[in-house]
Amino acid sequence: MFLGIDVGTGGTRAVLIDREGRVLASASRDHAPIHSAQIGWAEQDPDDWWRAAREAIDAVMTTSGITGSEILSVGLTGQMHGCVMLDASGHVLRPALIWCDQRTQPQCDWLTEKIGFDRLIELTCNPALPNFTLTKLLWVRERQPEIFARITHVLCPKDYIRYRLTGEFAMDLQEASGTLLLDVAHRRWSAEIAEAAEIPMSWLPRLFEGPEICARISHTGAGATGLAIGTPIAAGAGDQGAGAVGMGILSPGSVSATIGTSGVVFAATDSPVKDRLGRLHTFCHAAPNRWHVMGVTNGAGLSFRYFRDTFASDASYGDLTTEAAKIPPGSDGLLWAPYLFGERTPHLDPAARAAFVGITASHTRGHFVRAVLEGVAFSLRDTLTLFSELGVPVRAIRLGGGGARGSLWRQIQADVYNYPVQLLEAEEGGAFGAALLAGTGVDAWPSVEAACEATIRVAQTIPPQQAAAMDDAYNHYRRIYSALKQISHA
Repeated sequence: MFLGIDVGTGGTRAVLIDREGRVLASASRDHAPIHSAQIGWAEQDPDDWWRAAREAIDAVMTTSGITGSEILSVGLTGQMHGCVMLDASGHVLRPALIWCDQRTQPQCDWLTEKIGFDRLIELTCNPALPNFTLTKLLWVRERQPEIFARITHVLCPKDYIRYRLTGEFAMDLQEASGTLLLDVAHRRWSAEIAEAAEIPMSWLPRLFEGPEICARISHTGAGATGLAIGTPIAAGAGDQGAGAVGMGILSPGSVSATIGTSGVVFAATDSPVKDRLGRLHTFCHAAPNRWHVMGVTNGAGLSFRYFRDTFASDASYGDLTTEAAKIPPGSDGLLWAPYLFGERTPHLDPAARAAFVGITASHTRGHFVRAVLEGVAFSLRDTLTLFSELGVPVRAIRLGGGGARGSLWRQIQADVYNYPVQLLEAEEGGAFGAALLAGTGVDAWPSVEAACEATIRVAQTIPPQQAAAMDDAYNHYRRIYSALKQISHA
């Protein structure tokens, strides 16, 4: 049995699988709400992640009846880019600044000026963005120097859970790609970036490939979770890397579109693809000797949740999508720009703001809901447009996350992307991919590719039906950002 643990934004999920990829048990435990003291700020308590992880592991073991000694290995995944700062005793110094925190644009500007935009792309394959871990460290140095002076270790969210389980400081290469401190092309920490940013290399954990065994459950970790002392822990991957493994996105031409709180279009590559304008992220893949390129929409599933919680708290998601299904493609001219937390791809603009555009007195709540679903798909299509520009091949697109679970949103995506979209027999997200990496690490399968071939199967292919209507609406959507940019920045 192999255990995958996914430290997400809203909660932590544990999945237990066997060698055939069958899910034996799964359980989730919610996190406390994101703390946002100011607009654009987003923080979480790492010890709350640890509480949720312990509870999810306990629930999986209780439900399945599996004991800790029967679990052969554990893999970790989770939200990327978060900055967890520990002192010399391993204690958390402050709440973690997480992926959607947008406060660090001044630090991004400083770093870009000091190193140079082109040199940053050459060294890390990515520009300096507020989402990345390094820029968060620079903010703490400037605004909270008393905390910065006490930092001894820097981790990302799932790697903090590894530390609590094992006492070891480690990070996989896919996760490290999102820190802005990794030489992505050569799969190693960048001493040049660290020196320019004045970050001690000693703060950075050891690096491992995704399926490598990097630590083992400690006496303390076993006592807290019921896992057996000495159980191997694979390095794992960030949520997008592990999610791609769980969907079989490993070879060129394989692409996924995953809608969670954020949305990601992800393509596997055999070598690093560098966008000289920095509009896409190029990271190491969770599989050794592979890379991937991806575009990110910050407010994807978040858009739907925000709309429901703010304007339709009396309705379920199912009620809302039923209303939206009665509305024609294009939402009768109503458009949604999903920039609730600024935007990454393709605008690289933390000051971008969300908007409904084209409202008339004839629009109903169903129109607004469909516009939200379409707007999120349009924002993800922006990434596919860049893939075409850079020569990244696309054969078909596998859907993951919340966008794969409703028939309306699935069809909208097929129509907007104008590609067949595929559903998997069991789309279990990043925790499933982390479990596959864990199994590969103890030779249950000879490679990550073999693990995917043995466990992942396509259940349904959905062809586009309204591509022409969606092309027309997308062309209008692409004008919104430039039209509103001056207002947003003012």
